[in-house]
Amino acid sequence: MSGLVAAVLDGKHGPDPASVVATSVFWVHHGTRLAGGDTTYRNQYVLARVGTAIGACAFAAGEVEPAVCLRYSGEPVARLLTDAPAAVRVAALDAYLAHVRPHRGTDAEPVVLPAGTPERRAYARDAAVAGLLDVAPGARVALIGVVNPLVAAIRERGAECLPCDLTLRATQWGDPVTPDMREVLGVADAVVATGMTIGNGTFDEILRTCRDRGVPLIVYAQTGSAVARHFLGVGVTALSAEPFPFSQFSAEETVLFRYHAQS
Repeated sequence: MSGLVAAVLDGKHGPDPASVVATSVFWVHHGTRLAGGDTTYRNQYVLARVGTAIGACAFAAGEVEPAVCLRYSGEPVARLLTDAPAAVRVAALDAYLAHVRPHRGTDAEPVVLPAGTPERRAYARDAAVAGLLDVAPGARVALIGVVNPLVAAIRERGAECLPCDLTLRATQWGDPVTPDMREVLGVADAVVATGMTIGNGTFDEILRTCRDRGVPLIVYAQTGSAVARHFLGVGVTALSAEPFPFSQFSAEETVLFRYHAQS
């Protein structure tokens, strides 16, 4: 990841980030409990607006304070990439890359999530993510970053889900969830990882392990969707990129973009 940041700072991916301004930095904290579930997801994001794009990074409680909004809004992207907290750096990098090369208009497959309830939209989103899996029935799929509808979507494809999460300890159905990703990375036939791994610093190890073991890596990203796109074909097999506003923030149709490494 550090190599990508250095390349952006050197102007190798677009205009000099010292000359590009992050117009807005904002902070979002919300909770979600889907109908019929017993898990309340606590989600916190920092977001940065750069030109035509909004980049995002989820973070754990206490890692980023709302004061970053005042401190970094209107500052050059280069400052955010060098001086800001890690989550702000990821959001700024994501926004810069998506501004230079928007998801819309690429060769990605747009998937329209239907208007409706949070449950309808969550299940549609996670079915789209699971649709990127190309595994045989009975294959073991590591899920790093657990949301219950995605566990169900993986199982509906005939695969065995190996759930891993830093905060959840059981799925909606009582399956144990390990906090140690190495337990599942070493035995999985495929890996599905959230973009939050970019924000918490575990993405590089996941990428390296999947490359070394020769297993497919699918990333589903609200955090760092344009950052994850950079690694297609060099460890990332497929990507579900969901730029802001995310599905949980709207009852109307929104679009996510599915990429495959061969494209």
